[in-house]
Amino acid sequence: MQGNQLKAKAVNGVFWTFTQRFMSIFIQFISNIILARLLTPDDYGCIGMLTIFMLLSATIIDGGFSSALIQKKRPTQEDYSTIFFWNVGLSIVIYLILFYTAPFIARFYHTELLCQVLRVQGVVLIINALQTIQVNQLNKQFRFKKISIVTLFSSFVSLSVTIVMAYSGYGVWSLVAQNLLMAFIPTFIYWCTNKWMPMLTFSVNSFKELFNFGFFMFLTSLTSTFANNIQGLLIGHFYNASQMGYYSKAHRTEMLASTSISQVVSQVSYPLYAELQDNQQKLIDTIKKLTLSVSYLTFPMMLLLILLAKPVFIILYSEKWLSAVPFFQILCIAGLAICLQSVNSQSIAAIGKSKAMFIWSFIKQTIGIIFMVVGWYIYGINGLLIGMVMKSWIIYIINASLVSKYIGYKLWKQLMDILPVLMISILAFTISYIISYFIGATIYVDAFIKSIIFAISYILCSVCFKMESYLIFKDLATPYWLKIKRKLIKV
Repeated sequence: MQGNQLKAKAVNGVFWTFTQRFMSIFIQFISNIILARLLTPDDYGCIGMLTIFMLLSATIIDGGFSSALIQKKRPTQEDYSTIFFWNVGLSIVIYLILFYTAPFIARFYHTELLCQVLRVQGVVLIINALQTIQVNQLNKQFRFKKISIVTLFSSFVSLSVTIVMAYSGYGVWSLVAQNLLMAFIPTFIYWCTNKWMPMLTFSVNSFKELFNFGFFMFLTSLTSTFANNIQGLLIGHFYNASQMGYYSKAHRTEMLASTSISQVVSQVSYPLYAELQDNQQKLIDTIKKLTLSVSYLTFPMMLLLILLAKPVFIILYSEKWLSAVPFFQILCIAGLAICLQSVNSQSIAAIGKSKAMFIWSFIKQTIGIIFMVVGWYIYGINGLLIGMVMKSWIIYIINASLVSKYIGYKLWKQLMDILPVLMISILAFTISYIISYFIGATIYVDAFIKSIIFAISYILCSVCFKMESYLIFKDLATPYWLKIKRKLIKV
């Protein structure tokens, strides 16, 4: 693939993925406003308690084969068909295991309703297994426009049904229906519109070849999934469903902010990294540009949300969710590191260092779990969340160190590249806090003033200091701004 063509496809992919993510955020924004008023913390707590089981099951079903297929430069029809039948078959086995262990899981959380919820929601695993290869091929071909359109349509339809069900008093079952529809609708569309159909074959050679790479990716993902969700086990078992609901709402809101931009970049970056794996300097330049772009947008967003946490939760979710605000503010500090983790980790996977990724993933996740458990034992839920913050930064530093070792983008250089962004974000935070403190306005006026002062301070500092991250972001955004401007003029 020629360099210019690759760049064009990557930029176009970022555009469509960003469009999808932006619209998804908008849909989730509307969803949060409506559903948070119709449902209770207990309803969200029930879904939150099952999250670790659903995610671990999905990780086992994928088995690292999705990453292996993208990393392989020319997968064959035999490769795709083999993994398709493996995923579907394994998803049925995993679902049956969840079905028969559901009563034990419900007793662990002291919530009988979870048995029925898990048995119904577990069907999502089988449905998603049917679409994995379809989505994998679209990603491999940089056809992010189609993925974006299908995802947005599915989000809109599923949200509409969920709101009607929640309004009608179905409670937690409205959230279950949303998850089922978000799996079924895209699967149905892909099978109706994509040309690919599996061959009636299962190649042991293809399986072994992909397994050799995917196995360590699977172990890495499995370790990360467990470590990233163990807090749900602790909170769900030792506290009640309401506390779990407050944590789930805080965590989902933080993740929506911290990962929205990085997920856009990650969806495009992995196939892009795979194409550039033989060109070290271009790979380094790409990682640097993506790191600076993500940090330039996400760092100020996370600090601003810490400032505005209380009014944001009142506006979005109503005052009954205010108990989640302290959780959210602590988690936003973790979000500063979370937004950059995948940018580094995917580059290591793309160059084929899956074994090294697993070894270091096990080390960093083990350290992270120790911090979380010790924090929880000493300070309860807040200590657990502080442990999550420490874990997030440890993961980022280790990921950056692996990039330094295997790709050549030195750790100290990475830290020096993002330091200016962090410094001016903190400066804008401080200025807006101090000025609004002396004004002493009402909560909503105060939030508005803080937002304006923060934005002005951040942009002025970026321009005055001619920050590299600002210039890179401006260079990437300008072509699309001009394109949108031309279309508006025509209208």
